[in-house]
Amino acid sequence: MTYTKEQVSAHLNLLKGWTLVEERFIERKYIFYSFMKGIAFVDEVATISEAFNHHPLITIDYKTVILRLTSWDVGYLTAIDMKEAQQYNEAFEKMCPEERECEVEVMKNK
Repeated sequence: MTYTKEQVSAHLNLLKGWTLVEERFIERKYIFYSFMKGIAFVDEVATISEAFNHHPLITIDYKTVILRLTSWDVGYLTAIDMKEAQQYNEAFEKMCPEERECEVEVMKNK
């Protein structure tokens, strides 16, 4: 079951750093202080994604990792997208407990 726009908005208020993009994706941009830290994070994202059997679009640009989620099969966002985004946040917080290790910037809607 897809979420309504209101449900998406309510969930995004609870998901640190995630924004609605192009009216069908949620997206978060993570900036790391080292390339290898970003790659280790992507490895963790892959493990989480396999467990959900639901995979994000991943962009790696040196020390920046951007994740985008949507439920392609239903054409919009669902509970699985929100649950998975929360697990990515938890993985990030576990990897980067101190601000000096990683830095996050939120993507702004264009």
